Amino acid sequence: MEQIPVDIPCPICKVEGEVRMMTHIDEIPYFGEHTQVTVLCNACGWRQSDFIPAEGRKPGGCKLVISKPEHIRARVVRSSSCTVRILELDLEVKPGSSSTGYVSNVEGVIDRFMDVIVMVTRQAYVEDSDMSDIKTLQMMHTTLLELKEDPIPRPITLEFLDPNGHSQILHEDAEMRELEAEELEDLPVGPEAPVFNQDEIA
Repeated sequence: MEQIPVDIPCPICKVEGEVRMMTHIDEIPYFGEHTQVTVLCNACGWRQSDFIPAEGRKPGGCKLVISKPEHIRARVVRSSSCTVRILELDLEVKPGSSSTGYVSNVEGVIDRFMDVIVMVTRQAYVEDSDMSDIKTLQMMHTTLLELKEDPIPRPITLEFLDPNGHSQILHEDAEMRELEAEELEDLPVGPEAPVFNQDEIA
């Protein structure tokens, strides 16, 4: 993809003249045309990607109860403004200042949670944390791992909440809804810089 110069300093290293933007337009099945925007700095290596739908969307939530093996293979689009939750385990990932969007499947999302749980568990052992906390982490990891079994022993609910409406779980069993005003007040919107509108990336 062609790199287009962007006339802003890098938000990380502040170097001028090294920020570039790449765009790629793709059709995502059941979700429509999307533009993948990647902004990067050739000086420090900073990179940020996001997915922007061709059509404007309302703030929305999407929920899938993972109860059968086909659910684990369902595709997902997660933008940099999306909060991801696993309800039964009280797990949540909120978008931060370096949040990026991705296209994956439900299994990929579960693997991301499992990787973080493994990392936190190792740190808990190093810090000699309370064994009850470590056991809770191990239980969470086991529960997520069991989602890859057939049949799935315990259904788990995956939820996407996106104030920009750019995220979705692509399966007929997934439930879509509009976000309430109170929810929008509590949801972070992800990275602040840089932001481009559709005209700038067309």
